[in-house]
Amino acid sequence: MNKSPNEAKEFARELRQKLRTTPAGVEVGIAPTLLALEGTITEMSGSNIMVGAQAGHWKDNGAFTGMVSMSMIKQAGADFCLVGHSEQRQFFGETDESVNLRTKAALAIGLRPIVCIGETLAERESGKMEHVLRTQIHAGLKALSLNSAKDLVIAYEPVWAIGTGKTATPSMAEEAHAFCRAQLAEVLGAALAQGISIQYGGSAKPDNAAELLAQPNIDGLLVGGASLEVDSFLAIINS
Repeated sequence: MNKSPNEAKEFARELRQKLRTTPAGVEVGIAPTLLALEGTITEMSGSNIMVGAQAGHWKDNGAFTGMVSMSMIKQAGADFCLVGHSEQRQFFGETDESVNLRTKAALAIGLRPIVCIGETLAERESGKMEHVLRTQIHAGLKALSLNSAKDLVIAYEPVWAIGTGKTATPSMAEEAHAFCRAQLAEVLGAALAQGISIQYGGSAKPDNAAELLAQPNIDGLLVGGASLEVDSFLAIINS
């Protein structure tokens, strides 16, 4: 919940001016608040910088006060939508079942879901990391139909490393990503699993981005606080 609509547009304008071409093979996207979504999309029109939403409902319409549907987000011109972010799970009652509904709704209208998974500190310290990730992947992606591996993105975000300044070591992150890819293979098949981008989302910063991205199964980054300043975000993109 950062940046007013005007601030988001200013950020988008500055990012577009400074990032005239993205590095080869790199996709860049930003996810402003819903109030700022349309203005940000307008600012990015004609560029290759994607814009997405932070959350969306699985129903097209109805008595769901305060919610915005995936179809509304798509009609606004968005490219992707976050699904199941840890803060949605922690504060707003998100479950693996609702993640599954949101993911299917996004895919059905051509909106790319970035499905977030990850364990808490207590779960990691009690040896439940693999159990949590397995459950979130199998339940969250249950009965999913993909035309292409590019239709879906997974973001592994260890909850204990979000907004705390703590970061999993590259080897810890790689271990979790490799496990996630093995679970994706069980749910979606090995061929699709190999092509699905798995992002790391735990306090990624300019000074650790390159080392994280050097790991075989870390395909990208879901950047939080370090993306709020354009120059910091650019440093991560360029790594």
